[in-house]
Amino acid sequence: MNHKDKQIQSAVQRALGDKGLSRRDFLRLSGGGALLAGAATSGLLYPGTARAVSTNARIVIVGAGAAGLSCATRLNRELEGAQITLIDRREDHYYQPGLTLVATGVWNTAKTLDSNRRYVPSGVNWIHDMVAEYDPDNNRVITDDGRTVEYDYLMVTTGLQVNYDQVEGMSEELIGQRGVGCVYDKPELAERTWRAVDEFVDNGGVGLFTRPRGDIKCAGAPLKVTMLTESRMKERGTRDKAEMHYLPPGASLFSQPDADDFLSKNFPERGIQIHWDHPLTAIDPDAKTATFDTPLGDETLDYDFIHVVPPMSAPDSLRESELAAQEAPFKGWLEVDRHTLQHNRYANVFGAGDINGVPIGKTAASVKSQVPVAVENMIQAIQGRENSASYDGYTSCPLITELGKAILVEFDYDLKMKPSFPVISPYEEHWVPWVMKDRLLLAAYRAMLRGRI
Repeated sequence: MNHKDKQIQSAVQRALGDKGLSRRDFLRLSGGGALLAGAATSGLLYPGTARAVSTNARIVIVGAGAAGLSCATRLNRELEGAQITLIDRREDHYYQPGLTLVATGVWNTAKTLDSNRRYVPSGVNWIHDMVAEYDPDNNRVITDDGRTVEYDYLMVTTGLQVNYDQVEGMSEELIGQRGVGCVYDKPELAERTWRAVDEFVDNGGVGLFTRPRGDIKCAGAPLKVTMLTESRMKERGTRDKAEMHYLPPGASLFSQPDADDFLSKNFPERGIQIHWDHPLTAIDPDAKTATFDTPLGDETLDYDFIHVVPPMSAPDSLRESELAAQEAPFKGWLEVDRHTLQHNRYANVFGAGDINGVPIGKTAASVKSQVPVAVENMIQAIQGRENSASYDGYTSCPLITELGKAILVEFDYDLKMKPSFPVISPYEEHWVPWVMKDRLLLAAYRAMLRGRI
């Protein structure tokens, strides 16, 4: 066991003093099927069709992330005779839920790296390019190299786009340098962020932790980076050397009210100052200053470390197409029915994952729940049947509060808690969600890509 693992084990052992399950009880229940029961409750398990549906439909899937690969696997298994084409140039596959752990020194980068080739089914045609233009009126897409690909049914699973250029002075190249971090997008950027976090944890100073306006991938990630950084400082005995500030763009920290209430109390208790209504607009990496758009006008703050979370959007090709919603609140995102995940204007188009314009759902847990619904409803459309599968907005966030502790926050469109494990309170910190995040969810994720759960 290496030094880092010993640190994590020690943190978990300290957390065992809390009331609740013992480690032995948790492992016993896990082996006895409690995890599978929870997975079924939370939409991880889906029975699929009893037998393959015969069709010669041409199906195009755009995007080979978690949603795209999961859709490709299920459609390839549940349809017989379909011509399935997957379009994405990416060879590498990233386990993005692990990037917060890389950026705070819990995981190494290699743990989040994989290959798309391992998950693309043999019966699926893979075009190594990306879509530059959607033409839904003519049932076709056009790739970057000018290739036209026609379809009968389209599944959009592109994920989202991180817009560094929307923060003046920010660029991908800055990450890991001059006190700038950003946990999003790629494992190497998370690794570079850890170098900046590690230096801040040792030396202290002023730390600014930001979150932009609008929808982002995993809204809990900026919070987790903040809390894990503070936890690292307590671990090393350097907490009194740092001044920490969290700057959300509005008047809340989290969309789910119970989690928001917990965080709004927890941050001040930990000495993390909250600055409401402070979206980041610019940084000056040479001067180490950051500018925020506040109700009272621009405010500029000094920093020694800043976690920049850039605004995010649908990829430009989708955002500028007829498939994008034209009106708020989902303008620019894929316009789908929030329950059936079928496009509102083009009945042969479906979506899954971060690209969808729905109130909740830019997490890997949402992908687990959305993919079976989108696939089942597409198959029913191919059969000429009405959609019967429905997505209730389920999403999940193992909200890591410190090393060895987390809260498993699960909720739906109504922002009501939907706990998969009744023995784990969704309102209290506990070691079990930490173990799930650190030890169990990667295996479940890979099983999802293979259509096994």
